Amino acid sequence: MQANASSLSSMGLRALSLGLALLAAAHFLRWNAPGQAAACATLGLAAALAPRLLPRPLALLLFAAGGIFWAHLGMELAFMRAAQHLPWLRLILIMGGVSLAFAAAAVTTARTRAGDIFGPLDGPAWTKTLAVLLVWGTLRVAQAKAPMPLLLGERFLPGSAPWWEIAFGLYAAWVTGGLLGPRGSTLRARIWALFSLVFFGQLFLGLAGWGIFLMTGDLHLPIPALILAGPLYRGHGIFMLLLFGASLLLVGPAWCSHLCYIGAWDHTMARLGPQRPRKLPAWASKVRTGILALTILVPAALRASGASTGIALLGAGLFGVGGVAVMVLASRRLGTMVHCTLWCPMGLVANLMGRLLPWRLRITAACTRCGRCLPTCRYSALSIQDLKKGRPALTCSLCGDCVRACPHGAMEYAYLGLAPKTARLVFTCLAASLHAVFLAVARI
Repeated sequence: MQANASSLSSMGLRALSLGLALLAAAHFLRWNAPGQAAACATLGLAAALAPRLLPRPLALLLFAAGGIFWAHLGMELAFMRAAQHLPWLRLILIMGGVSLAFAAAAVTTARTRAGDIFGPLDGPAWTKTLAVLLVWGTLRVAQAKAPMPLLLGERFLPGSAPWWEIAFGLYAAWVTGGLLGPRGSTLRARIWALFSLVFFGQLFLGLAGWGIFLMTGDLHLPIPALILAGPLYRGHGIFMLLLFGASLLLVGPAWCSHLCYIGAWDHTMARLGPQRPRKLPAWASKVRTGILALTILVPAALRASGASTGIALLGAGLFGVGGVAVMVLASRRLGTMVHCTLWCPMGLVANLMGRLLPWRLRITAACTRCGRCLPTCRYSALSIQDLKKGRPALTCSLCGDCVRACPHGAMEYAYLGLAPKTARLVFTCLAASLHAVFLAVARI
């Protein structure tokens, strides 16, 4: 009987959620706001058909916000009608009833049994809710401040930005939950490949003549080294450098394991190699330092000498082709991401800056040096010597694969004074949110 009552309560909450969302959608449609209407309808369908897409704190927030919105709107309309000497009591009763329905949905969601359709009120649930809010807020502000539509979908469907903001927010919540789960390493590889596919797919479609896919209309070679080398040669155009720096401040060197549009290629090549990756030789760090030095000196010299753009592009293109060759020939043979840990200068910049920033991957005294984590590291950052030292090598990109693989819980994220579990939740939320934002705007 108790189970049947709980099932009926859950079904009632789903139906109520859908009805309230469709009511809100109808309101926005009446006010000629199709994007907001679509966003409300999507949230209602998610609550009715796939409620686990809405973590319970988010559902509570939405219901509470809905109740406040309708109560405030009802008061405004009532005052307007009263000022015009028009009847207002029926309006207050209707709008008040809608507001109370939202409040009832919030109370029902907060109850343990009926609220279970949105999942538990635990750390991951709050983390997923924060991811939704971060992505939604970032895209909202960026869309409002940018001189052009940042979201590609907005270019095809003007006015649809609110729907894209909610959709990518929910996607960030799903990614956050997946990365925290036991198959997080597999999910990270897949969503990383998805971002690379969207990024380069947009580029190729633009080159094929679909100018709308080029976003700004300007063509830039998709080579990570140009994030630094480009501004040094041109003397301007530091947007990507600022974006790279912002990601470093938020998630340290995790740019290289979650966000880089080329890194996903190197990861794929390395996974096609030996199951136990080979650590790079000691001289690799010197080569890496030399490549970074050339990335700074060569474009500066080209600019000083007045070299043409064609020569600069030729050099950049040859460097990019060399990077692809490194992936195919070296990364695949060694099972290690040689492009990211030796060839790419931005990887070294991320690693060096990572040592100055608070994010850390720590190896605790619980480590038995069983070696279960070693095959998971494709960044040449783990060896028995590194385990003895209690920290990974400089090339660590905080990918988290070793954290999931360690059977003793000896691998943990550290950030300022946060507890390890909290630090992991915060890091995962930020990484998933950045991924969703980057995917939403793809190639600017």
